[in-house]
Amino acid sequence: MDKTAIRDAATIIVLRDRATAPRILMGQRGAKAAFMPNKFVFPGGAVDAGDADIPLVHPIPAPCDARLGENSTLPASALAAAAIRELWEETGQILGVPADWPDAPQGWRGFARTGHRPTPNGLQFVFRAITPKGLPRRFDARFFLADADALRSDPDDFTHAEDELSDLQWIPLAKARDFDLPFITEVVLAEIAARVADPSPPATVPFFINDDEDRFVVQLGGRSPLR
Repeated sequence: MDKTAIRDAATIIVLRDRATAPRILMGQRGAKAAFMPNKFVFPGGAVDAGDADIPLVHPIPAPCDARLGENSTLPASALAAAAIRELWEETGQILGVPADWPDAPQGWRGFARTGHRPTPNGLQFVFRAITPKGLPRRFDARFFLADADALRSDPDDFTHAEDELSDLQWIPLAKARDFDLPFITEVVLAEIAARVADPSPPATVPFFINDDEDRFVVQLGGRSPLR
């Protein structure tokens, strides 16, 4: 695979105690990771080829479905499935509904053994960003926000997590910038902080674009066209 190609990706921000002392779920990437070593990040990763075929129990809520489709050839369901899968793989947390899934494909069988099928019901599409040139890998990442109340798992139990992220923890939103973060994560944190008091889906979604000459932001769902 061409590592300089831009890959579609999905990232998920899980927010806990929104109304009292908001915290977000993050973990640290390994020192030898090819992409963003040692950084604290949200769970997330590249969309797999099979994610488009995952049968989500519910449709993606409006208007998030429409925003995901703007300037994208990838099915919105593939992005939502990737976010749910990455959350499970990297933290052991479940966004799903109780149901048998005997024919779950490879990559989802551990999730299915918990007795759940994936649902995007708790997801809000809140940010999109293309990573800049010069990094060892480039991604077109869609960021989803989910409330911890939507989890079907114990939010403090990370025993089913794979080892891609270490030091998994619920970080107070107000203290997240004290950690070693990628630049784009700091940008997304500012967006989340502005949305804590408003649980409704955003009217527009910022799309942070790094092209060959410039970086700029457009609003998906707004009137500002892509250049």
